Amino acid sequence: MNMPQPMPRNIVIVGGSLGGLFIGVALKRLRKDLNVRILERNPTQLLHDQGAGVVAGPEVQQFFKNHDRTDTPLTVTSQQRLYLDKQGNIINRQHKQQQMTSWDLLYHLLRANFDGVENEYAKVPPPQDGEGTVSYEYGCQVTDVQAPEATSAELDISNPVKITFKDRTQNTSVIDADLLVAADGPSSNIRAKYHPEIKRTYAGYVAWRGTVPENEISEAAKSVFVEKFTFYHTEHIQILAYAIPGRHGTIEKGKRLINYVWYVNYKEDSPEHIDLMTDKDGKRHRITLPAGGVREELWSRQKAYAKEVLPPQFAELFEKTKVPFIQAITDVIAPSAVFDAGRVLLIGDALAGLRPHTAMSTSQAAMNAMGLAEAIRDIIGGEGIERLQLWDDEVVDYAQRLQTHGVSIGNRSQFGAHPLSA
Repeated sequence: MNMPQPMPRNIVIVGGSLGGLFIGVALKRLRKDLNVRILERNPTQLLHDQGAGVVAGPEVQQFFKNHDRTDTPLTVTSQQRLYLDKQGNIINRQHKQQQMTSWDLLYHLLRANFDGVENEYAKVPPPQDGEGTVSYEYGCQVTDVQAPEATSAELDISNPVKITFKDRTQNTSVIDADLLVAADGPSSNIRAKYHPEIKRTYAGYVAWRGTVPENEISEAAKSVFVEKFTFYHTEHIQILAYAIPGRHGTIEKGKRLINYVWYVNYKEDSPEHIDLMTDKDGKRHRITLPAGGVREELWSRQKAYAKEVLPPQFAELFEKTKVPFIQAITDVIAPSAVFDAGRVLLIGDALAGLRPHTAMSTSQAAMNAMGLAEAIRDIIGGEGIERLQLWDDEVVDYAQRLQTHGVSIGNRSQFGAHPLSA
C-alpha cells in the first residue's frame, strides 16, 4: 500500500522586501500548521526605497482586499492622464483612473500583517485563529541551497532542502525547509545557482527619482500633478509624475507627495555613467545610488539641465527635491519559476526584473504570491506537482509578456526604436 506523501509545513522565504512579504502574508493566512520564515540580508529594517511611488494595479489591490487586516487606506486616485509640451501646456488628456501608492506604505502594511511590527502607518491587527507562525530575520545572507535529488515525478518533501546562510555576526548556520521561495530580487543569488548564465543587463539609461511635498509646489504644478498621472516625452527623454501617500502613509490633501521618474540615457561604463553612479564618498554603484548619496555638484548640474529641457512644472519638481536617488534600468528574466522538482520556487523580481515603464513590478509580485499560495494550498489538499507546473506556466507567461512590453516601451522612448507597439 502506498503511504501518503508528507505535506509542506516549513517554508523559508529568501528576501524580505515586497515580494517576500506578499508571499509571506499569503502563506500565513493559509493554514495554522504552516511555519513561514523570512531571511532578509539587510541588517536593519528596509528603508532604501522610502518615498518611491508605486502604481497599485489590480493584483495589488486584490491582494490587500484578500489579506490586509489593518483596514488602512492604500492609494491616491489619479483621475486623468495628462501629456505636456515643452512649455507646460496640456496637449492630450485622457480620463482614466489609476491607483497610486508608495513603496514604504506597502512595506509597513505588509510588516504589520506578517509579523506584527508596530509602525506609524497602521495599527497591527490582532492574531486570529487559523494563522501560521512566522518570523522575519535580518542580516541573513544565504550562501548555498542544496535540495535532495528527486526520486519520483511527485513532490517529495521527505528529505529537507538545506539552506546555508551567514547571520549578521558572520556565523554560518544551516536550516531545513520543505520549500524554499526565492524573493531575493532581480540580482537573485538563488536564480544564479540554477541559471548562472542569466545576467542582469543594463538597458542604457537610468531613472532619476524623487518626491516633493504637495504643499511645497506652485499652483501651476498642482494643476497638472495632483490626482493626475502626467507625462512629458521628447527625443531620448521621458518624465512622469503622480501624487502618492505622504508621511506615514497619509492620503490627506495637501500632505501627500508628488513622485516623479525621469529617464535619462547614459552609455554603460562611459565617463558620464561612471561619474553619475559615484556617490559622495567616492563609491561607485552598479544599480542604485541611494537617497543621500548624490554628489552636490552632480545634482546642481542635473537641476540646471532640467530647466533647459523639461516643462516648467517638471523642472520645479526637480528644483524642490531634497533627497533624490538614481536607479539603473536593467533587464533579467528566468525561463522557469520551479526548480528541483518543486522544492525551490522563484517569485517577483527574482523571476523577472521588469522595466518600470510597465508599472507592473509590484503587481507581478502580488500575482505570483497569490497564485503560489493557492497552489501550495491545493498541494496540501492532495494535488500533485502538476499544480505547481500550472502555476509555473502562468507566471512565466505573464513575466514574458510584461518584459517584452516594457522593453518595447523603453527602447522606443529612449532610443527611438519601435520593435513592438506599446
